[in-house]
Parts: sequence; structure tokens; C-alpha cells
Amino acid sequence: MRKAAKHTKRFLRRFWRGLREWCGDAAYESYLRSKASHGASCRILSQAEFYVEQLNRRYSRPNRCC
Repeated sequence: MRKAAKHTKRFLRRFWRGLREWCGDAAYESYLRSKASHGASCRILSQAEFYVEQLNRRYSRPNRCC
């Protein structure tokens, strides 16, 4: 019984992590990990600045639907 609970907990943790990655909720954490690997010479954006930057990047592209 204990082993099944452990597997279920591991599955749910992986599922939750995957869901956060898929919907973009974990984007800031990924950004921080990326900047940490590049060294201290880069300026790290705050969480609010990061999301504004992401929104600007997403909606500043030309829309070619019509």
C-alpha cells in the first residue's frame, strides 16, 4: 500500500509540473534557471517585468490571419 501511494504521489507531482510547463505558469522559474546558468553578468528581470516582456513579445508580432 505504501508503495502505491508513493507512485501515485510521484505521478501527481510530475503531472502537475508538466501541466505548469504546458500552460506557461512555470515560465519565470525556467527563466531564472536559465539566467543562473549564464552567470551574474546578466540583469535578471522581476516577475512582473518578465510577464510584461512576455506579453509584449507575444502580441507585438504581425498578425497575418487576413
